[in-house]
Amino acid sequence: MKILCVSDQKDPLVYSNSIKSRFKDVDIVLGAGDLPLEYYEFIVTSLNKPLLFVVGNHNLREVKLYRKEYQSESFIQNNFERESRSHGIIYAGRDVKYINGLIIAGLGGSIRYNNGYNQFTDAEMFLQILKLIPKLLWNRIVYGRYLDILLTHAPPWGIHDKKDRCHRGFKSFLWFMRKFKPKYLIHGHIHLYDRNCPRVTRYGDTKVINVYGHFTIDTEEDSG
Repeated sequence: MKILCVSDQKDPLVYSNSIKSRFKDVDIVLGAGDLPLEYYEFIVTSLNKPLLFVVGNHNLREVKLYRKEYQSESFIQNNFERESRSHGIIYAGRDVKYINGLIIAGLGGSIRYNNGYNQFTDAEMFLQILKLIPKLLWNRIVYGRYLDILLTHAPPWGIHDKKDRCHRGFKSFLWFMRKFKPKYLIHGHIHLYDRNCPRVTRYGDTKVINVYGHFTIDTEEDSG
C-alpha cells in the first residue's frame, strides 16, 4: 500500500496539475496538520482517494467551527468533524479510524507555548492518549494489533524536535510507542530547511517520519 503524507506547506509537487500522474499509485492520503481544508479537498478531488488528517496549531482561525471561545470540547469535536466532511475529508483527531485495512489513531496539536489554539501540556496530551486506550485494546483482541499508524502534528520528545518551546515534542508519544508499538508515527510541525536534518528515525518497533511538505510511504517495501 502506498500512502501520501502531507503537512505544513502547500507543496508545489502536490498542488499541481500533474498530481494525478505523479501520485496515481497512492491508496490513501494522510495530513499531519497546519494545512487549509481547501488544500486537502484539492488532493481528494484530484486523486479520488480517502484523506485522513489531524489539525496542527496554526490556521485554525480560518476554520469557522473551530473556536476556543465555544468552551465545550465536544462541540468543537463534533462540528469540526462535520465541517471536514463537507470538504470530503476525514478528521482523525483524538480518535481511531479504520480505512483500507489500516488502523490509524490521530492526535493533533502542539506543545503549549503561548496558550494559542490546539496547544497542550504533556499531561494534557497524555490524557488524550488515555481516552484512546479502550479502542486500542479492542483492536488488539479483534485484529491482533493495537494500531498501524499514529498520526500526529507534533513530533515525539527528542526525535526530530527543536530546542525552542514551540517545537518541542511530547514525551507522552514515547510512552505510546513503547506500549502500543505502531508501525509508523507520522508527524509534521518541524520545517525542513536543512537537507541534512533526518526525516526518518527508528524508535523501538516504530518508524518516526517527518512528512513536512510531502512524503510517500510504501508499506510493502517496509515489510520486505
